[in-house]
Amino acid sequence: MHTIALPRQTIKFSYDIREGENLLNILVDQQIFIESPCGGRGSCGKCKIKHLGGDLTPLSADEKERLTPKEIADGIRLACLSYPTGDLEIDIVDQEENHQVLTGGYVPEYEPNPAIRKETIEIIKPTLEDQTPYELLLATALGVNQLPWDVLRQITMGEGTYTGVFNQDQLIGIEKGDTRERLYGVAVDIGTTTVVAALIDLRTGAEIDSEAAINAQKNYGQDVLTRITYVLEHGKEGRNQLQTAIVDSLNEMLNTMCERQQISPSLIYEIAIAANCTMMHMVLGVDPLSIGKAPYAPIFVGAKDVKARDVGLTALSSFGRVYCLPAVSSYIGADIVAGAYVAGLHNRKDKVLFIDIGTNGEIVLSDGEKLVSCSCAAGPALEGMNISCGMRAADGAIEEVRFDNEQGFALKVIGNIAPLGLCGSGIMAAIRELLKHEFITARGNIVKSEELEAGDPRLPYLDLDGKKRRIRIGEGPHKILITQGDVRQVQLAKSAILSGFVALVKAMDLSFSDLDEVIVAGQFGAHLSIESLVGTDILPQAVRDKITYIGNSSKTGAYLALMSLETRREMIKLARDFSYLELSVTKGYERLFAECSQFKV
Repeated sequence: MHTIALPRQTIKFSYDIREGENLLNILVDQQIFIESPCGGRGSCGKCKIKHLGGDLTPLSADEKERLTPKEIADGIRLACLSYPTGDLEIDIVDQEENHQVLTGGYVPEYEPNPAIRKETIEIIKPTLEDQTPYELLLATALGVNQLPWDVLRQITMGEGTYTGVFNQDQLIGIEKGDTRERLYGVAVDIGTTTVVAALIDLRTGAEIDSEAAINAQKNYGQDVLTRITYVLEHGKEGRNQLQTAIVDSLNEMLNTMCERQQISPSLIYEIAIAANCTMMHMVLGVDPLSIGKAPYAPIFVGAKDVKARDVGLTALSSFGRVYCLPAVSSYIGADIVAGAYVAGLHNRKDKVLFIDIGTNGEIVLSDGEKLVSCSCAAGPALEGMNISCGMRAADGAIEEVRFDNEQGFALKVIGNIAPLGLCGSGIMAAIRELLKHEFITARGNIVKSEELEAGDPRLPYLDLDGKKRRIRIGEGPHKILITQGDVRQVQLAKSAILSGFVALVKAMDLSFSDLDEVIVAGQFGAHLSIESLVGTDILPQAVRDKITYIGNSSKTGAYLALMSLETRREMIKLARDFSYLELSVTKGYERLFAECSQFKV
């Protein structure tokens, strides 16, 4: 038996050496999590620890490739490529704080009619002459045939005023006194990267608080396929771990909002959730494995209305409910149905393209009669991951970049501190400027310094790591560099999105000029300027003047479902109206993807 100590975190635990078990897995088993976008496969270079002392396998060739000489000299290692061989002392590095998460967005008009409602009744205490059971008294007063068993368990009766809580026409709870003035729900957007929750007064529709957090499932993988792989490798235990991670996070967020507003969690009666298909399976504890392999058929796509306690959500009424919005397919989830509804695609007659940009790019095109959708695997580069100096949108992240021949690079940094890295909007702004000033060619190649004339304003920023070309855009605790690999990651992401855009337009026999509006939604999309969208050729120049933003449409859709039964019915119908274009089997798609990888310069 050996020990691993983390002095700064005041943690020390015992472990057994098991052949092939790396440090990252050992830490995860102890619920100690490190940034690991690739899920521990050694490709992202983010799971950095500092080796303070003790027994660890020698530095591997893969680590030498992914760490800088300074990091190696400072004892930095990658946890997924390091194997403890005895007692060990380490520190965790590169922990990001104060993440920026988008919580707001455009809210269309709707007719308030929430599923949860309350009615009050007066009960006269039975007598020896009239021993009518309380169940019958309550059922008669509330206009129901009988009380459900779980409602009977809530009754501790006496005479006086009582409030019945209904989920549509179903009685779900009985409360002592008149509680009609206290009626709350929560709208939730569960994204792959972030989670947003809003506390809503169901009587008025007012949003009285909101809370945002990084999705705790990131500790098991940065994207949905990595998390599905984790379940595949760890079985039921892995599925339970992923469900617990998100459910515990939601409970914490609800408790935080209630504490701030001095509201008892028992007065929250419903949570409406919009999420992609994988996240919805995981929050409900449903096996997601079929989503990750052909033919990619999920276990379910329909709307779900379940007891909150059945999925582990406890920071609300004991008889609270969870409503999950409907999805279309494995890769067009409830978040996209919500967004398409918020964008008005269910009743618009013009030609509109809706796109939610994030780890995946989901696109929906309406020609006024039919809806066609597709999903593009943009990858984590657009959110700052798989980038050599990438990070989330937190303090120290570069979010905007400008280049001037005289002044060089000007950086806008979140938190106004020394730059630590580039978040998604930062890497896109950087690529935009590098293209504009011809640091990068149309094929995505970084220019060679020997091809530039003496005095060229670009020369001072070109950097070599052996034979690998890099561009230095800033200085902080370490150099902020754009590598050739970073450019390729962005090329792959932009090619995925643009090719999906082009494929949908072609499938509907339209052209870019035919479109009346391009609506951009999502956490990343909201922080990406029109200048960056078209300047990096994620979206074509032809739609520059047609782009509008609607913010976090997934959360807004959850809010509308919470507040309106009519909206729920319309969303269910909308989901059924979608058709899905599978890009991978579309004729000529590989060629289209390659063409879309070229930058327009």
